[in-house]
This record gives sequence, structure tokens and C-alpha cells, in this order.
Amino acid sequence: MEYAVIATLGPNSQEGTVWNAMLDAGVSAFRLNTSHLSLAGLAQWLERLADFLSSRGTNIPIYLDLQGSKWRLGEMPAVNLGPGEIVRFEFADSSTRSGILPVPHADFFRAASLSTPRVSLNDGKVILELVEVLRDRLSAQVIQPGRISSRKGITYTQSAFRNEILGQKDLDILRNTRGLPFVRYAISYVRDGEEMSNYRKQAGNQVFLAAKIERQPAVDDASHFAYAADEAWLCRGDLGAEMGFSGLAQAVYHFSEGIKGMGIPALIAGGLFEHMVTHPQPARSEVCFLHDALLAGYHGLVLSDETAVGSYPLESCQAAAMFRHL
Repeated sequence: MEYAVIATLGPNSQEGTVWNAMLDAGVSAFRLNTSHLSLAGLAQWLERLADFLSSRGTNIPIYLDLQGSKWRLGEMPAVNLGPGEIVRFEFADSSTRSGILPVPHADFFRAASLSTPRVSLNDGKVILELVEVLRDRLSAQVIQPGRISSRKGITYTQSAFRNEILGQKDLDILRNTRGLPFVRYAISYVRDGEEMSNYRKQAGNQVFLAAKIERQPAVDDASHFAYAADEAWLCRGDLGAEMGFSGLAQAVYHFSEGIKGMGIPALIAGGLFEHMVTHPQPARSEVCFLHDALLAGYHGLVLSDETAVGSYPLESCQAAAMFRHL
């Protein structure tokens, strides 16, 4: 596999002129996070991208991020959660009530008894601790304050709960896009090789599947992903949300030690150029880390906020492409 640069598309990278510039800068694939799109919205993106690729005479993959077993908040107004504030998780698709956080996943509530009481939101930017557990609602106190909004990821910092069935939206996306030759899929929050094998059975043998490594059990079981996945992405955002900074560093080191023997290409993702969301150049620490990671055997980079919502999407792609000749 040649060195890959995958750029996530979003509000700041939705025009064909930007796509052209990204490809000229060295981007080898695009990514769409389907958790933030309706089925109709996804169809519009794919139609535009298909027309663009055809007009350019280019054939590159478009990765569709499937939610898998990852939980996300429902629709809600953006809100700042203050230290010590008590909020309530309720099983609902949406809510506009103050102090209520809707979670449209029944298994999130079932998992509470099998998990630590700490709940992480938005890649660990906000931390809560459960103070009351009921069947369809949970009360929690804000430990680490911050801002949250609709569709942000939510997880327990550690959990033994398993859920290996693709949700209805994921199944609808597969059904609607499986025939498109440029589409690939990246499945979020896979627990281990066994869970990935179940997803492979549901998706079929003909589609390209990337496993997103975002949990400690997935790091520990990395050697078994080659049986069901075509590619593995080490995603530091949710991995850090689940494990904390110290645990994240140890997990990344442990995973990196074994990637040359995995049998499938491994890419690294999660705030790679976070500095470039608001600055035109990467931080020195980002450059040094990625240099060492690629020498360790990673096959490429997955850019997310840098290119989707950041102020310098093209410059981020150029920064990623500079590692091509390592």
C-alpha cells in the first residue's frame, strides 16, 4: 500500500475547487462522517463527489464512517455544562429541555451496570460521573466542564458491554451505497476481532472495511483484525476519551509496536494536526510525532477536524503530504 492521506470533508471543504486543491496537494481519499448526515444529505454528497471524480477523470476511494456500536447524543441545543452541574441522560432522539441530554441508544442505558460510572463526551472534552442509574434515564454530575451539542460521541470510560449489530441507519447506508465502486466503509468503535467478524458477515465479503481502533480491547486484539478487516485505523480521539491521557499514550505505544505484524495496513487518526484547526502551520510536536509514527510502520494519516471544520483545510493536506517520501 502506498502512503495514504485521507481528508474528511465537511462545512469548510464542501466545494469542488477545494477538492481539486486537496487532490493536487496529495490527498488520496476522502471521508464522510455519516453520523452527521441524513440519508438524503449523504446521497447529495455522493452524487456531487461522483460527478466531480468523473469530470476530473480521477478514481479515488470515498470512505463512509459507519456508527457501528458507537453511541452519540441525539438532537439538542448546544450547551455549556458547568462544574458540579447535575444533568440527566434520557432515552430519546431529541430534547430541548434544560438539563436533559437525549441519547437515542437503549443499550447505552443497559451498559451502565457493566461500566464505570464516568461518562466521556466529545472525545473526552467533557467528563461526567453517574449519580443515579435507572432503566431509561441516568443522572450525572459534571466533573470536567465544557460545551456539547448534537451528535457528539458519548462513552463510558471503561465498559464490558458488547453490541455487535449494525444499526438501521448503517444498514440503510450499506444498502444504498454498496454498489458504488468508489465507496469504502470505516466502522467505528469496534471492540475486537470477533465483533469485526460479525460486521463482515453483515456487510458481505465484497466491500472494503476499515476497522476503527478506539477501545482498549481492540488494541489488545489487534492481531486478529486481519481476518475480517482490510485496514485498521488507530483513532486517538475516542481512545483517549475512554482511557485518559496516560492510558492513551500507553495504548498507542502498544498498538504501534505490533503494526508491522498485523497483516493489513494501519493508519493513524485523531487530531493529527489539531493545531491547524486554527493555525496555518502544524505544531512542532505534531510533526515530530507523525514522523516517528510513519517510520514505525503506519501507512498513512486520516485528517478529521483539520479539513472538515478547520480554517486551513488545504494547508493541513499539504502538511500531511510532506511525509510521503519518508
